[in-house]
Amino acid sequence: MTRTVSPILWSWGAVQSALLVSTTLTAAVVVASEPLTPIDTQPLELVGDPASLMIDGIDAFLQRKTGDVDASRDALWDLDLSDASTWGALIDSRRERLREMLGLVDQRVPMVRMESMAGPSDSGLLAESDAVRVYGVRWPSLVDPAPATGSLPSIWGEGLLLVPKGDILADIVALPDADQSPEALCGLEPGIARESQFPMRLAANGCRVVVPFLSARQREKREGRATLTDREYLHRSAFVLGRTLPGYEIQKVLAAIDALHASGEERPIGGIGYGEGGHLITLAAAIDERVSAVGVSGFYGTRSGMWQEPLDRNLNGFVSEFDAPHLGLMIVPRSLVVEASGGPKVRIPGDGGAPGFLLPVEVSETQRAVAQLRRLTAPLAVRFGWSPSIDLVIPDRSQDEFGSQAFVARLLSRLLDSDFITEWPQGSGGKLRVHEAEPMRERRQERRRQSQVAEIDRHNQLLWRESSFVRAEYFADLDRSSLDAFGRTVEPYRDRFRDDVIGRFEEPLTPPNPRTRKSWETETWTGYEVVLDVFPEVFAYGVLLLPKDLGPDERRPVVVCQHGLEGRPTDTFLGDHRAYHDYAAKLCEQGFVVFAPQNPYIFGDRFRVLQRKAQPLGCSLFSIIVPQHQQIVNWLQSQPFVDGERIAFYGLSYGGKSAMRVPALVTDYCLSICSADFNEWVLKNVSTRDRFSYVWTHEYEIFEWNLGGTFNYAEMAALICPRPFMVERGHFDGVGVDEWVAHEYAKVRYLYAAQLGIPERTEIEWFVGPHTIHGQATFEFLKRHLGWPAKSR
Repeated sequence: MTRTVSPILWSWGAVQSALLVSTTLTAAVVVASEPLTPIDTQPLELVGDPASLMIDGIDAFLQRKTGDVDASRDALWDLDLSDASTWGALIDSRRERLREMLGLVDQRVPMVRMESMAGPSDSGLLAESDAVRVYGVRWPSLVDPAPATGSLPSIWGEGLLLVPKGDILADIVALPDADQSPEALCGLEPGIARESQFPMRLAANGCRVVVPFLSARQREKREGRATLTDREYLHRSAFVLGRTLPGYEIQKVLAAIDALHASGEERPIGGIGYGEGGHLITLAAAIDERVSAVGVSGFYGTRSGMWQEPLDRNLNGFVSEFDAPHLGLMIVPRSLVVEASGGPKVRIPGDGGAPGFLLPVEVSETQRAVAQLRRLTAPLAVRFGWSPSIDLVIPDRSQDEFGSQAFVARLLSRLLDSDFITEWPQGSGGKLRVHEAEPMRERRQERRRQSQVAEIDRHNQLLWRESSFVRAEYFADLDRSSLDAFGRTVEPYRDRFRDDVIGRFEEPLTPPNPRTRKSWETETWTGYEVVLDVFPEVFAYGVLLLPKDLGPDERRPVVVCQHGLEGRPTDTFLGDHRAYHDYAAKLCEQGFVVFAPQNPYIFGDRFRVLQRKAQPLGCSLFSIIVPQHQQIVNWLQSQPFVDGERIAFYGLSYGGKSAMRVPALVTDYCLSICSADFNEWVLKNVSTRDRFSYVWTHEYEIFEWNLGGTFNYAEMAALICPRPFMVERGHFDGVGVDEWVAHEYAKVRYLYAAQLGIPERTEIEWFVGPHTIHGQATFEFLKRHLGWPAKSR
């Protein structure tokens, strides 16, 4: 039908006037003398684009939360020094928590041995000097996750092994930056100044050194779509499965230590790293006490800026619980040597991937972090008689910027407990003779790069195959024998979903302070802009559509109509948008009260950065969206024209994503309809075989921590159950494929119909169409479960 809309007092005219262009809608501008309100509220005087102002407010909120994190973190690090066992228990618990954040949950291969990677000779010898031999090696790291494979390795570490020709005094794992090859760091190829080639220097002075390969920041178009570094490509799938790329690389480091220990000789173990290698060796030493001395260069400083670094560094919740000094606390009383070398300068543009950058760590920042660590360890030294070995080396800036003589000499001194080593001991072992021709080396390095990526990818895909069994075990305590038992036992899972997956900010809702403005009118309904305060910097915005036949004492059901990615409330009721078809207006014309909220997934990188800022705090964009919706529901329930027991949620696309998460936590929503989104969601986030996977797309914010081990869409639907739940699915909707949608929905149907005996409360509508609201069976579902129209009418 033709719907005549009068826009009254446009609040952001340029944006809304563009929305009035439609072949099915005729608009007449009416200028009102003053704002009208549906109820007794303050008038809305908002100036500017509400969506943009909302993003700004959420950003300010997250900046405040990041700034406040030091105080909340201190509570987790209550330095109880009553006795050594109490202190040890605290460190053990912190160590276990760090392992969880890194995803160190997979079994390492037992009985690890280094294997030669054939180079110019069968021995794998690639180069040698008068004092050192350099071999190409690999070693098994993680066991294949498929149960039938037993203890077969799935992921291997690979790199160089440097062996002194004389006595071996110690073993060291030396890690380059991600943009450095082991060969360059050891002088087998150009690219790194000789003064910074610390592995060869260490080997020439009696250390057997393993130099692992780290996945590179090399960027490629993936499946012809998003341009991603190797590191982000591997991170995306791993993160959803409760793993991280740093975790995988640390497992390789720990497996290398296993291999070095396998010789049976009791030598001290050391670790050293620069840039990304400094990051990883710090984490590895914090976790594994076998590392008796660690040298960190180009990394040691505050982690509060993690959100802007390359995406593969994203560790969910890390900043809330750890900073560089706390990692140091987990290393003492072992030795820590920090070189204030700055570190690599990296910029990764977007092009579909996550933009990120690394800036050199300022010397002053490293000094502050080391000073804080020393303050934290001072009472430990007094109470337990420790002598924490914490050294800060500030190299001469006239030399190369990392791997200075003083830094490596100090690490050797601490590792070998030889105080007489104060200057650079001996030399580099003479001129290095490389036995491998350059073309052969390049082919070997490219094969290594590709195989290392392929191994982690294959491991992730196998983990996805096993993830349904992991979730079944996770939900073992959910009692489905009756509705009463289900209602009791589902609540702890709701808490886990809120705290461990979505994330919750410990901040009470502010009074809503509602402000409204009459902005649209047709023959059948009136539209009001509504703003509600949520947190000091955060507000909720939306449009309330009220039917004109609403009686003075009548309470009607409400349908909350949620737009998708880059959408606005007006998309749902103006202009016959191809995805929404004015479904909010149509529902209002059928007598429902309708509320169309503005959700903050709009403006591309502006909102995606909000997710980046939230995740190091253990939260997400939905940690904001959920309180916004709770405030919206609270306000709606207070209105005299609303039946507070009948408020439904109906969202499309990203709004369908919201339909899975928001009603799972905002239990005042009496039903939920997920349109154009429902999926085997873990597959959609993880698969590198399926074209519709998010691995290939620009939505780098979409990946949520450890859904594979906790909540797929069937499990989220269980949090909505026993409330009515529906899926709307177009056969030609590219967000998924019918067979996987059916596969996941079958679990929902089984819960409702077979286990709980309430089959009438769930259904799926399949229709021949694309990514759009169909508005047929879903409208009937709403009418049936919301009791509208009422029989009395």
